Amino acid sequence: MSELTGLTSQEVAQREAKGQVNNVNLATSRSYWDIIRHNVFNFLNIILLLIGFALISFGRWNDAIASTGLVFLNIAVSVAQEIRAKRKLDQIALLSRPRINVLRDGAEVEIDPARIVKDDLVVVEPGDQIVVDGPVVGTGEAFMDESLLTGESDLVLKREGDELLSGSFCVTGKLYYRAEKIGEESYANKLTQTARKFQVVKTPMQKDVDFVIRILIASAGFLAFILFMVGAWFLEVSDERLVQATAVIVGQIPYGLFFIVGVTYALAAVRIAEKGALTQQLNAVEALSNVDILCTDKTGTLTTNRIQYEQLVPLSATDYPAETVSQWLGTFARSATLTNATSEAVINGLDGFKFPFVDEVTFSSARKWSALTFDQPQMRGAFVLGAPTMLEAYFPADTNLTPQIEAWAAQGLRVLVFAYSPETTQLNDENSEPHLPPLTPLALLSFSDELRPDTQAVLESFAQVGVTVKIISGDDPRTVAALAKQAGLPDDIGLVSGPELEMVPDEMLTAVAEKNTIFGRISPQQKERLVDALKAGGHTVAMMGDGVNDVLSLKKADVGISMQSGSGATRGVADIVLLNDSFAALRPAFIEGKSVVSGLIDNIRMFLARAFASALLIVAISMTGLGFAFTPAQLALTFFYVGFPPLLIAIWARPEKLAAKPMRLIMNFAIPAAVITALFGVVIYTGFFVGAFDQFVSSSASPELIAEYAAEQGIQAETPEQITRLTAEIIAQTALAAFTTFVGLLIIVFIEPPVRFLAGGDRYSGDIRPTLTAVGMTIVVFIVFANPGLRRFFSLAEIGAQGLILTFLLALICGALQLLVWRRHWFEKFFALEPLKLEKETDALWEMK
Repeated sequence: MSELTGLTSQEVAQREAKGQVNNVNLATSRSYWDIIRHNVFNFLNIILLLIGFALISFGRWNDAIASTGLVFLNIAVSVAQEIRAKRKLDQIALLSRPRINVLRDGAEVEIDPARIVKDDLVVVEPGDQIVVDGPVVGTGEAFMDESLLTGESDLVLKREGDELLSGSFCVTGKLYYRAEKIGEESYANKLTQTARKFQVVKTPMQKDVDFVIRILIASAGFLAFILFMVGAWFLEVSDERLVQATAVIVGQIPYGLFFIVGVTYALAAVRIAEKGALTQQLNAVEALSNVDILCTDKTGTLTTNRIQYEQLVPLSATDYPAETVSQWLGTFARSATLTNATSEAVINGLDGFKFPFVDEVTFSSARKWSALTFDQPQMRGAFVLGAPTMLEAYFPADTNLTPQIEAWAAQGLRVLVFAYSPETTQLNDENSEPHLPPLTPLALLSFSDELRPDTQAVLESFAQVGVTVKIISGDDPRTVAALAKQAGLPDDIGLVSGPELEMVPDEMLTAVAEKNTIFGRISPQQKERLVDALKAGGHTVAMMGDGVNDVLSLKKADVGISMQSGSGATRGVADIVLLNDSFAALRPAFIEGKSVVSGLIDNIRMFLARAFASALLIVAISMTGLGFAFTPAQLALTFFYVGFPPLLIAIWARPEKLAAKPMRLIMNFAIPAAVITALFGVVIYTGFFVGAFDQFVSSSASPELIAEYAAEQGIQAETPEQITRLTAEIIAQTALAAFTTFVGLLIIVFIEPPVRFLAGGDRYSGDIRPTLTAVGMTIVVFIVFANPGLRRFFSLAEIGAQGLILTFLLALICGALQLLVWRRHWFEKFFALEPLKLEKETDALWEMK
């Protein structure tokens, strides 16, 4: 290699002037613009912001800030968390960015990969990553690890004329290669260019939430339009009163739900980050909980890319004791010019010396054996280590190694044979072609792929909760199956090879993908095809990988998972990155996802029960002609049951196995609760308005409150009749506000029943914390109604202790009726639905902790 000089400085400058520079910028994470665009410019945010501007145009600044403020908070939380993930990934990429040595003007120079020009001579030494494509030049040779590209773990020997592909690594040896395909022309770049754009896929829960919110927005818009048209054209209602009513209707849109969803995702992201998993988008944790098929690569994902020496069994045909053979083998591994994963495993497992050798044949993936000859007193002759199938032709005819080989293979172990010829000293002929003499087998050796810590426990945990694991690799399917057995998968798993898969028509691919577990000799395009087939079968698929060959399939999967040590392209498109390559981090991430779903379902139940009930009350009370159900200020009372408590419920949520689809669980709870609340509410409003409860309660509205209310409504309050009507309307609204607040707090108890007696709308929880929160909020509500200043702030009249206690008791009766409806399954019976079984179940999720 001494005759190589590389490009001159002038030649480099000429190529730079022509733009022949490796200046491609592989994305290692999402851009800031992508993050902001996704979180700001979506349909629901735009609608809610338009509503906010409409309220401002009506002069309702407070209402506009209260509604759109939560939208901005949600945007801030989401953007902050995703930018945090981006910066972490960029830091990982920066730390792992290689420095390259090139030969220029006859000397080696260290440069950034982006400064490589076409025809540069790149120096490759152990540990170096190949960043551009090109042929080997000169007489050097090296063993390359191409597992990130092909998925195969075997090292590949590269010599003069052989092509090096970007994305591979040098394990041993030294060589030079010419940079021919640079920038976007490189192999790794072409493989990943179709996956550059980061796509955000909504989870089923997000789709359900979006659907419900769109329905509520449409309903609110329709109600506001009808109210405006009827009031303005037929009832001659004042503009101020119409604006107030519109603000109340718009207030039924659960803005807080957006904020709670964002906070829930952010909390989950922080929790699993502490366990070693980094999320690139907030919904990734929840998406993981929906997965029912986990596809994973083998090399570098389930395994650590290291081999472990297991056992040496001396063969009875020789008289050498095991100690002698072990020392010979340890010496053989230490004396070789080049080392690979197998020889490193031998060195770590056996003692030996480093002797000078007479002749050598290095390992190659084609031969699958290596050999050394020694002329030492302790060790004389030719010694060979390799695959039994490649060496059996050199053994005596009566040699039978099959029983031991098959026994180890059944355990998922790799098997090599160590053999020798006592007199041979030359292994290469006059043409430097290797040849072997007749050999005597000395011992059989077993090796195992080193699984990542907790791999078996994690796979068992996923199996317990119904997640099917499929291993997709570039290795031989039999080798992959052996590893699968080590990882705890059953013996009767189906195997399919890449060539076999190529023959399967698209219409049959889903069935083949579902039936089999091991897929070997699979190309990157076939991985993508398998993921598509599984998704077409209705499965939610997660794909885990670390190499460039996994990028396309990670993009196709519902959840893409990458190792930190994987390629930058893989980390860039992954939804979740396992820090420190911690496979065990998947387990808490899955549990956290289940907790996210559980918490979101509980919160959506609360928000929808409140929204449905309010909508029914607005329509029903408006039809009675007795005024309007609420004022905007009174809506602020909802903070006590759908403002602060949902945050705690999101924090305290526990993983659950759902008894049905989320929307069925939500509607089964929310609709009966809303209808019963509305029926009671109409009676309470009407009763307080007409004075039906005068004999039980002493109620009044201050002149200041009446004057403010009249001014806000744009109506006169001069005659006794006008004042009496306004007073009755304010008192009725106050009583209704108290009742709906107490019912909302009771809903919290029903969502997380602390005792079995209260379980009906949801399964028994046993968690006392939500109930204590509801009790605390109830005390706060009593204080609000008892304090004149707080009553004024919320536009509430004085209904006295008796009136407040009456509304509280009526709320308890309402709750009892709700509990009865849930327990008797009257809602399901009315709609001819199968009753839900919500009894407490022993869930395997708890064993996953």
